[in-house]
Amino acid sequence: MCLIVFAWHVKPGTPLIAASNRDEFYARPAIPAHRWQDHPQIYAGRDLEGGGTWLGVAHGKNGRGNRFAALTNVRAPHLMKENAPTRGLLVSNYLASNLTPEEYIREIRHESYHYNGFNLLVGDGDTMIWYSNFGMMNPKNGMPLKPGIYGLSNALLDDPWPKVVRTRAQFASLLGINAPEEAYFEMLSDTTKAPDRLLPHTGVSYEWEKLLSSVCIESDDYGTRASTLVELYNDEPPVLHERVIR
Repeated sequence: MCLIVFAWHVKPGTPLIAASNRDEFYARPAIPAHRWQDHPQIYAGRDLEGGGTWLGVAHGKNGRGNRFAALTNVRAPHLMKENAPTRGLLVSNYLASNLTPEEYIREIRHESYHYNGFNLLVGDGDTMIWYSNFGMMNPKNGMPLKPGIYGLSNALLDDPWPKVVRTRAQFASLLGINAPEEAYFEMLSDTTKAPDRLLPHTGVSYEWEKLLSSVCIESDDYGTRASTLVELYNDEPPVLHERVIR
């Protein structure tokens, strides 16, 4: 995942509403969102190279025990480790477990340095936690989030990258007017690139910074492959709508 905006305990009866884009090389094999045979409670896409997923939900009986998890990579090419474990398992392992968000973060915290940089969101109807192995000094890291609207890309939570700032504001506006589902997917399809003066400096070339600055990324071999809208309810199974692009 490379962009997630989400509302946490903002709408009564719907603890979580999230909109996201998955950006990846087109050659990396994956299956669109589906019910997993080995874990029938999980509904998510699946990375066929690493075996995990980038975003998914799991359902509990009558809505109790519903859970959500998602992942973005931290863009830090100079700190990439070779042969690091696949980060997508951080998502699928939570969805397959019975651990609370707090318990799960405690479980993975001591192993997180083995992975390349990541942002992980894990939640249920009561608690949402953002955890990053790159954000140890951030006071929000590993702590339950307060109600609000958040944005996450390939830096830390709410870092003001242009596409995060723009999409979070638009997402809040759409929530405020109770916009239809189509409006959220239209928001996620925005290919506008950020002006040069607002580009982040993450260690990749100018051409890549420019390419990656749009909400929806398009290139010959890398880009936005799917857009997803998630709703986590108090008393009903979660809903995940996905539109596959590539």
